[in-house]
Amino acid sequence: MGRRIVGLGLTLLLGGASAQTVDVRVADIATAPLPRSVDLGGKTYVDHGLVAAGSLPAGTIDFLGDTLGSFSSLMIEPGSWKREGDTYTGVLWTLPDRGRNDPEHNVFFDYRGRLHRFRFSMNVASAQSSFAAEAAPTGGMVSLVVDGGRELRDFDGRPFTGAEPAQGVRKERGIVLPSPASGIGAGKVSLDAESLQFTRDGGFYVGDEYAANVYRFDAKGRLTGTVVPPKAVRPLDAAGKPDFTSLRPPATGRRNNQGVEGMALSPDGTRLFVALQSALIQDTAPGDASGRVLTRVLVYDVSRDAAPKRPVGHYVVRLPAYNDLGNGVAPNKTAAQSEIRVLDNHTFLMLARDGNGLGADGGKPFVYKSVLLVDIDRASNLAGTVYETSTTSVLGSDGRLRSDIHAAAWKPLVNLLDPTDLARFGLGLDADGKGTTPLSEKWEAMDLVPVLDPERPDDWFLLVGNDNDFIAKHCVMDGQNCDSTIDNDNRILVYRLTLPGMRSTAASNHR
Repeated sequence: MGRRIVGLGLTLLLGGASAQTVDVRVADIATAPLPRSVDLGGKTYVDHGLVAAGSLPAGTIDFLGDTLGSFSSLMIEPGSWKREGDTYTGVLWTLPDRGRNDPEHNVFFDYRGRLHRFRFSMNVASAQSSFAAEAAPTGGMVSLVVDGGRELRDFDGRPFTGAEPAQGVRKERGIVLPSPASGIGAGKVSLDAESLQFTRDGGFYVGDEYAANVYRFDAKGRLTGTVVPPKAVRPLDAAGKPDFTSLRPPATGRRNNQGVEGMALSPDGTRLFVALQSALIQDTAPGDASGRVLTRVLVYDVSRDAAPKRPVGHYVVRLPAYNDLGNGVAPNKTAAQSEIRVLDNHTFLMLARDGNGLGADGGKPFVYKSVLLVDIDRASNLAGTVYETSTTSVLGSDGRLRSDIHAAAWKPLVNLLDPTDLARFGLGLDADGKGTTPLSEKWEAMDLVPVLDPERPDDWFLLVGNDNDFIAKHCVMDGQNCDSTIDNDNRILVYRLTLPGMRSTAASNHR
């Protein structure tokens, strides 16, 4: 399982209108010294590098007696973030997905949907000593203490299940939901939770892979509403009926296991951004191994209705493409997006990654794990068009994005594969030891909290967490054994960023 960092010359498909039809070679941004600056939309954003890191053992048991794992999303509870000197504390909530599973052999558990609660603390080096110089800052430590959790329940108070719904459905309040017709989890709503966003009233949204729905919960974890995606996104079979299975792709709509992977509210709380993990079935270029790059991002107005029926914004974002052998030749994979965090009404951070690292099979090299800065300001708004209300593809007859549709622009901001930055925290990009812990495969969680530095009011901490897929040498799920041959610890990396214009509404939510 030896892995290596790829050097210069990754082949990527970039996200601006000028790069809609060509492959562009760019240098690996890991070679640029910290801090690294990016200009977009007339603003300068800065990555100052890693400032802290921490982990939780893979075999940790949660409040319901199952192995605690799978940081598919995370968020610091609004109002809990505090600073005292160089120590920060808060309440951290993390979201697991559907539990340990093996789709290839149709092995699923009746894993109850839940949130995990932690007491979070972080020590970082003095801002004065770390950021006065141009060199990368020295690092700190993240501590996570398990502190219970919250179980998710449907309209009728029943728990959700992580079990595969197959062809089963359940209708609630006029909405067709995925539900196993028989066997494990029968009668419950199937949930493969991937994204989390708290609201100011203490409630929260959860994004789902099975149905590509977004579920609205109250502060106690009870379902109060459902944001159903437009027809273009819903997984449908050839007859136009719901097809929620994760074992194979539907005829149109979200790809199996590629649903609502990213979701976040705008800082003022009025807009909910929802991002699919990769391209819809109908937007996949035929015969192109990296043809999943044209994902969709929906924007809903939630200022008056917490579960609106249709989006006010609908955009195409072109994801990076890469060669999974890291040799710089033609791309054969898509760096699927795994989380977003919104900076304003048109700019957001998006985490895009390869499928290589600890926990993955094949021993392929690390190629691409980056946080992108995305701007939809000049992208085509497809809300209300046939590309949303029907299953019409955004591809033209040549298999490329139609010339009259402009994808959102983006630039890479944070590179998670910077070997120098990682080494300061005992992390590396090789599985053969060499005194470092190999980076895991799936980085899927992000949140932003203010640094609370009056001399640098635009500085924020970016928390990035991994989904370890419940991979632990000693694993228990729904009372059954689910042991693996390795421990893939839950891990959080903390970066310091300068994000101009974020300090007003967003920072006040964390005081």
